[in-house]
Amino acid sequence: MSVTDDIGVLQREAWAAGILPPVEQVRDGLWSIPVPMPRNPLRYVLVYAFAIDDGLALVDVGMDTEESWNALVDGIAETGHHISDVRYAAITHLHPDHFGLAPRLRETTGAVLAMNAAEAAALGHFTPADVAAEAEAWRVDMTELGAPDEVAEAPRFEIVRFPAGESADVVLSGGDRLDLPGWNIEAVWTPGHTPGHLAFLDRDHDLLFSGDHMLPRISPNISSGPGELENPLHRYLLSLHATTALPECEVLPAHEYRFRGVADRARRLMAHHDERLDEIRSAVDAHPESTAWEVTTRITWSRPVDVMSPRLRRLAVRETQAHLIVLADRGEIRSDGGVPARWSLVRTDTKEI
Repeated sequence: MSVTDDIGVLQREAWAAGILPPVEQVRDGLWSIPVPMPRNPLRYVLVYAFAIDDGLALVDVGMDTEESWNALVDGIAETGHHISDVRYAAITHLHPDHFGLAPRLRETTGAVLAMNAAEAAALGHFTPADVAAEAEAWRVDMTELGAPDEVAEAPRFEIVRFPAGESADVVLSGGDRLDLPGWNIEAVWTPGHTPGHLAFLDRDHDLLFSGDHMLPRISPNISSGPGELENPLHRYLLSLHATTALPECEVLPAHEYRFRGVADRARRLMAHHDERLDEIRSAVDAHPESTAWEVTTRITWSRPVDVMSPRLRRLAVRETQAHLIVLADRGEIRSDGGVPARWSLVRTDTKEI
């Protein structure tokens, strides 16, 4: 379809209607392609396709399912290209809806895969023993948060990894320029959602491909845990603060719909987490010696904790823990160091004698 001047209108309407948005040409030689995410409330990931001299380049690729692959192939066909025309794929981060189809894409097309070093390292080949060790590390970690067994043992989403002996073709750091003829796109390191999350800034066309770093409607999950950042929320807040200094431009996120207002959205997300920190501090104050799980059950969510699936409850308690870590780092709460760890407020008030 033709270039649209209405920022994200069709995508917003499709989101509200609970349907897949259309493939859109958002600039000359640039298209957004919705790729479905089966059994996921986010419903789809937006893959972005750029026309380059000898074919196409992509930002993100979609989940490793046949439905997703077919949608990617069909969406690329709507741009007037063939899947075999893909030469390059820049990956924002390691989550399956963003990286999942990358090994299949490279095997099918020979496309160059580019990502941050932290993501590439985390996607290295795992032996069965590695898989078992990782699962046990997560189970132990969840137990330390006080999570019940059905939450601690809930299956995690399966990371699609590189085949043995393979890794990323190009490792990107913040400030690196993508090798895409005809485009002036640089990587912007935005850790928080994952350790090596990248956004991509096109200064010539005033575009920010934000991945999951910045979405128009919701805050991305910020979780602690094995293999994650030691203080992920702190890093995410720093990334948001840095984002406020980026040029004002159109934001092309990985989910939901396109929007404008980079700095404003970053500030709103920071304010959201400030409110969340206040709520969690109050919950700890009202119930001293609470575990992360107990705090999770006492704060507000988009739906009650008791109706969440075990997987969503696991994400919720991990996000609560990320906020507790920030409060502890600020000296406002402290842990007793036990298993499970119990949190209490640090009292600074004194009485006159």
